[in-house]
Amino acid sequence: MDSLIHSLRDITIRRISVSEMDNNVYLLTAKQSGAQLLIDAADDLPAIQGLLSDAAADTSATPELALIATTHQHWDHVRALPGLVEATGAKTAAGTEDAPELPVPVDVLLGHGDIRSFDGFKVTAVHLRGHTPGSVALVYQDPEGPTHIFSGDSLFPGGVGNTQKDPERFAQLITDVTERLFAVYPDDTVVHPGHGKPTTLGAERPHLEEWRARGW
Repeated sequence: MDSLIHSLRDITIRRISVSEMDNNVYLLTAKQSGAQLLIDAADDLPAIQGLLSDAAADTSATPELALIATTHQHWDHVRALPGLVEATGAKTAAGTEDAPELPVPVDVLLGHGDIRSFDGFKVTAVHLRGHTPGSVALVYQDPEGPTHIFSGDSLFPGGVGNTQKDPERFAQLITDVTERLFAVYPDDTVVHPGHGKPTTLGAERPHLEEWRARGW
């Protein structure tokens, strides 16, 4: 199982990859308070519970899973969500338009620009329409280092997410990604996608017009 750890000033970011589809599950833990945000309970509940156990080393406090956020409604990103909610009792969050399709009730509806505050850090929701109607990225702005974007399936190394060859959906997604991510955040911003390896906005920025021209 692939894993990755980023130790920042105020939080630690852990990533594991689960399932045959190489889904990324991310866990942000506040170093001082132990407050945690999990992004995309995709699959393999035992592996996610192991991730939570490992993250106890990331805080001097007692860790507490405050919120489980889902970047979008697709089945491969929510297979462990019901079990994780049952096991932890944590609240859930998702984009407003995708929330009705999730397999659990959604406690927090995320709209564009919404800020969720935890004890020791906060994240901002960015609505990226096209891959699904309610896809959201979650953005953590490190006070002493690069910004981190958890992009779900809306932005990857090499292109935007799948829009099933629908020209209107593609146009919406490439526009949202351009205007709401590339036009807002600097080149050193780290992009953590829903599948595969991370990238940076700087690495991808030169290719935006190429993506728009090719239509996917």
